Amino acid sequence: MKFKVALLAMLVCALFAGYAAAEEAPFHIGIMTGTVSQSEDDLRGAELMIKMYGDSANGGMITHITYPDNFPSEQETTISQIVGLADDPKMKVIVVNQAVPGTAEAFRRVREKRSDILLLAGEPHEDPGVISEAADIATHTDHIGRGYTIPLGAQKMGAKTFIHISFPRHMSYETLGLRRAIMEEACKDLGIKFVFETAPDPTSDVGMAGAQQYILENMPAWIEKYGKDAAFFCTNDGHTEPLLRQVAALGGYFVEADLPSPLMGYPGALGIDLSKEQGDWPAILKKVEEAVVKAGGGGRMGTWAYSWGYTTTAALAEYGKRYVEGTFTNKLGSAQALREMRTAYDEFCPGAHWGASYFTDAVSGVKNTKFILLRQDTYVLGGDYLGLADVEIPEKYFHIRMTPASN
Repeated sequence: MKFKVALLAMLVCALFAGYAAAEEAPFHIGIMTGTVSQSEDDLRGAELMIKMYGDSANGGMITHITYPDNFPSEQETTISQIVGLADDPKMKVIVVNQAVPGTAEAFRRVREKRSDILLLAGEPHEDPGVISEAADIATHTDHIGRGYTIPLGAQKMGAKTFIHISFPRHMSYETLGLRRAIMEEACKDLGIKFVFETAPDPTSDVGMAGAQQYILENMPAWIEKYGKDAAFFCTNDGHTEPLLRQVAALGGYFVEADLPSPLMGYPGALGIDLSKEQGDWPAILKKVEEAVVKAGGGGRMGTWAYSWGYTTTAALAEYGKRYVEGTFTNKLGSAQALREMRTAYDEFCPGAHWGASYFTDAVSGVKNTKFILLRQDTYVLGGDYLGLADVEIPEKYFHIRMTPASN
């Protein structure tokens, strides 16, 4: 491990702790995340912001709400909850992470009521063009860059086959469908066999338990069919835990999760108790690494050192705070605004390296300066960083289009 900043991981908390204790916050920031069962990291990021700036109910700055677990069929509930935040006259920023379906419509309704609220979307499930019309800024894991770097990482780790696991709902999302198309092309260019496997959607009738059981039961057959030099990738958080458990036990490779984090799947898969390390990301990574190596997965399983979901919630809220206070530029879409967003992400990830760029539409070639793509370097547990954040993505991948075969 090369974390020289282990004791500094959450220094930012100490700098801002007790913000609301001295006087009532001058404005409010609304944060919507999933629940612990759907996206725990996103929610923990909101808890960090409450710790830093206080709960608005007690004179602080942060108002935190959660969207329904079954959000695909309860969009109106999600919409009404977001719009309800705008009823607070002190509300100046609304952050939704993950920006599940319905967020764009909610933002449109908020805009009709309040033109003074900054609207920020993390990891939007709706297409870039749709969310960009409604949000001031959306941030997403770099589905274009990672479409290339994840297979490249698999190759660097020793994989000969790349298994992409998903289901129709996710493949209908432009970002996820496009990334799958890029991954397939990257595998072809890198000399790796690409395979697509379908697994149940956890929001379907089988539920999360049934979807996870499917992965557990099918992994032995997949390992037998594709070999232990196969790398596995899934688009759903719920599939990640059973996938990691079986990779550690049976063989194969795992470069990183769809929404990478040391907490994404590893604690549950390997029975890791991180209650004492909560919030200390270098300590979390160290303990996860020890468990992975003990389970025989050293050198075969990777992650981002800091959680994407956790960091996105915190970074967007921090960005919004500084924007309202005037310490960040009001020229959204500028090169300066892009640097400032990267600064907001870096602040919560001491020692890690982020890359940031604006999204370019593959069809029109037009740069969307309201949609920011970010990626962090991959750390191989029991190994080292792969250097993927600094990889220059070949130009051809920016022009690959999502095709019917990608659905």
